[in-house]
Amino acid sequence: MTPNQEKLHDIAVADLHKRGVEVSDIAKLVLFLQKDYIKDLQEAECENSVEVVLRKREVQNVIITGIQLDVLTEKHQLDEPLQSILTEDEGLYGIDEIMALGIVNVYGTIGFTNYGYIDKVKPGILAILNAHEPGKIHTFLDDIVGAIAAAAASRLAHAHPEEEDDIY
Repeated sequence: MTPNQEKLHDIAVADLHKRGVEVSDIAKLVLFLQKDYIKDLQEAECENSVEVVLRKREVQNVIITGIQLDVLTEKHQLDEPLQSILTEDEGLYGIDEIMALGIVNVYGTIGFTNYGYIDKVKPGILAILNAHEPGKIHTFLDDIVGAIAAAAASRLAHAHPEEEDDIY
């Protein structure tokens, strides 16, 4: 990884941390998604998979962009109607999900199903990010975190194809 890539990675991870999301939080989501499919899966392996996903430049770009939009929304620095759309996290907006799908797409179609499922049930940190507390905007971040978890889970599924095949 070049120095610029390393710097971008560090900024993306620091931005997640500033918004209350740790790599371990995302690893717990990965474990949630894969525990029934990969025998004896441990959180450490899930965390490693998250770290690999976080090293992808396209993932870093989505993290930095999405978090910046959430922060600008919190500061009321966007023009209407975008300010209200993002403040309310309107369901038909969809750009937040489109950005998240850019992350999911890195590891193939299984990522889409993982993402759809985790976005629907919102376990762990996703429930906290999606709580819509006054003054806290996570319109993009909740989808980004779910997408990172889905991508990391998909990466593990690709690494353990023999175990995935056992369930069918």
